[in-house]
Amino acid sequence: MASRLRGVLLDIDGTLVDSNDAHARAWHDVLTEAGYQVTVDKLRRLIGMGSDKLLPRAVGVEKDSPTGKRLSERRKIVFRERYLPELKPTRGARALLERLRGDGYTLVVASSADGEELQALLDVIPAADLVQDVTSSSEVSGSKPEPDIVEAALKKVGASPSEAVMLGDTPYDVEAATRASVAIIVLRCGGWSDADLTGALVVYDDPANLLEHYADSPFSKSAGKAATNAADVTDLGA
Repeated sequence: MASRLRGVLLDIDGTLVDSNDAHARAWHDVLTEAGYQVTVDKLRRLIGMGSDKLLPRAVGVEKDSPTGKRLSERRKIVFRERYLPELKPTRGARALLERLRGDGYTLVVASSADGEELQALLDVIPAADLVQDVTSSSEVSGSKPEPDIVEAALKKVGASPSEAVMLGDTPYDVEAATRASVAIIVLRCGGWSDADLTGALVVYDDPANLLEHYADSPFSKSAGKAATNAADVTDLGA
């Protein structure tokens, strides 16, 4: 597989930026002030979807309704003002991207964030100089776990599904990639358990852990297969 890979499709939230808890708290702030009763824990389990999926599941509101639009816009403001300034990249995020670029991979972002917020998240890493293109929820009709974002990112790479791999952190990334026939490597730093991530090719703790096992990973030019049976690496592809 590794010798055929040309592109890497990158999720950002939870994968390269430690932001999943911040997103859950921002939604909780906004929904609470609007009079809805929903726990942070419930919202945390929905992070990774776009607001078109999260709002109906969390409080029964459609994103395109007047209320949904108002809540979504308010969430952007709260996230930007209260939480974005404190965000940090996940361990080894930029170093991993530098290694992938150095090995000749085309890097294209595939995120459920909208365009403006996505650029701000890239600045946290920082990674704007390392990715060749971005794909956000603003460009497609359905967010993860729909495959639309993955398929759009794949077109920007100019590769077939077998020539790319996705890097993500949530079950919604796994489902979206699988539905697009793209293999996915998942990182635990997004806060999900291995049991939630069935279908991933292989699971690492975070970008730094992937780098530690890079020689045996699907990204290595000399690797014949994904890493397996390491103490901190789990193969979930079987």
